[in-house]
Amino acid sequence: MTYLKSREALLFGAIIFLMSLVATRFPGFIAPDNLVAVFTDTSPLMILAIGQMVVILTRCIDLSVAANLALTGMVCAMINVAMPDLPIGVILAVSLVMGAFLGAINGILVWKLNIPPIVVTLGTMTIFRGIIFLLTEGKWINAHEMSAHFTAFPRASILGMPILGWFGIVVALVAVIAMARTTLGRSIYAVGGNPHAAVYTGINVGRTQFYAFVISGMLAGLAGYLWIARYAVAYVDIAGGFELEVVAACVIGGVSIAGGAGTVIGTLLGALFLGVVKNALPVVDISPFWQLAISGAAIIIAVAFNAQSGRSKGRVILKSAEHSQ
Repeated sequence: MTYLKSREALLFGAIIFLMSLVATRFPGFIAPDNLVAVFTDTSPLMILAIGQMVVILTRCIDLSVAANLALTGMVCAMINVAMPDLPIGVILAVSLVMGAFLGAINGILVWKLNIPPIVVTLGTMTIFRGIIFLLTEGKWINAHEMSAHFTAFPRASILGMPILGWFGIVVALVAVIAMARTTLGRSIYAVGGNPHAAVYTGINVGRTQFYAFVISGMLAGLAGYLWIARYAVAYVDIAGGFELEVVAACVIGGVSIAGGAGTVIGTLLGALFLGVVKNALPVVDISPFWQLAISGAAIIIAVAFNAQSGRSKGRVILKSAEHSQ
């Protein structure tokens, strides 16, 4: 019964209710093919939100994820234009390494220079966009300049679902295991829950936050290639403002902005909620310009809900110690 009152259960119920409501006017919305399309459309948001969740859990925030996505995706596209026969595996490796490097820049600045994360990532967000402009002089890379296998990879279907959707599932599964079963995952919760206590247990707070930014950057880089290849276009302002949607997915999913509390499943459901809203609005003939307003309203409602339900007690990582009290 406790699970039924959890944020995850409430979000799942809200998603089902929303889809049922839309289906009363357009039954095709809940057709399997359309649900797969909605899930696939939401996968980049899910991947980015998981990385953002890891950062927020450590009491930081990464506002540069969308710019990281755009810069890494642009570099992948430029490499493909220069070397069209390069295997996709190499492109994926480049996206992961470059994204992690950009995330590491944020992590180093926060860790070694003690600059507030919001200031660091606001600065790098602008720098990353500026680098794209310097690299391309504002020019676009269009579909006809990219190789066929470069753009086809995220759209290729396995068991009826595009590979882009499978990437979302794999990233989520790895995140669930890593956060629950690894030392780094427990350290991330400990740092966000009580950084002073984490220091006394031997956890390096700054280094843990650095790793969190690296993970976020690596996932942003991965999403960068998948995004550019799927939509077959790269330009300076791609995914502009998407970082706010990523933060919204985390907050709606129950990730505490104060750090230390939140789950991968909740974050995924928060992203799916926004994905369903985004896909449902055109169906019910509401202007797409209302999407930002609705996302903002959802954030306020989610934060108010968090405040009403009380500050989360954080994640218990030493159950044996708790039971011994």
